[in-house]
Amino acid sequence: MFTVYILKSTKTGGYYIGCTNNIERRLTEHNRNKTRSLRNRGPFELIYQENYNALSDGRKRELEIKSYKGGNAFKKLINAVVVQR
Repeated sequence: MFTVYILKSTKTGGYYIGCTNNIERRLTEHNRNKTRSLRNRGPFELIYQENYNALSDGRKRELEIKSYKGGNAFKKLINAVVVQR
């Protein structure tokens, strides 16, 4: 299973959108500064996730959400959702 996720930095208030096959591991990596793109911008909280059976479907959705970033569709998505764990 693959998870498309949105993180919010509690430090900067910025968002990060990604796709992974292990959301717990990936969140830990982000919070431990193991990812170059987010180094020194954490800690992060998981605010949204969607699960997909195929990586291709997850990547497609990741790119779709990234195209929303900063727009009204992105704001609606993050404001209307409760993370399912």
